Amino acid sequence: QVQLVESGGGLVQAGGSLRLTCAASGRTSRTYAMGWFRQAPGKEREFVAAISWSGINTYYTDSVRGRFTISRDNAKNKNTVYLQMNSLKHEDAAAYYCAARGRTSSFSDVYAESTSYDAWGQGTQVTVSS
Repeated sequence: QVQLVESGGGLVQAGGSLRLTCAASGRTSRTYAMGWFRQAPGKEREFVAAISWSGINTYYTDSVRGRFTISRDNAKNKNTVYLQMNSLKHEDAAAYYCAARGRTSSFSDVYAESTSYDAWGQGTQVTVSS
């Protein structure tokens, strides 16, 4: 079983940047396809970005494409994933959750559905001020 811990959230002004980190521990002998989701108060959890286990493929929801970048460096820290968030908007404020897929996936597969993931972190809060 893999455990995920997110960090890097905080308070930022609109237009600013934050970098979230998701670190996996436990059964990390494999490399997992991973993703980021977010949930604002009163709203359902929504997909933000995903990256294949190889790092060769990424996918974003339309509202963050061009502003957010998901990345990983498997040579340095396998199963550590980053989310660089630039040009933050008020609507980006939410709790951000990291997810890992424990099931088999190809080197290029990315997943936007929450049901595709098997492990979740506790979340890190992002607040965007005026």
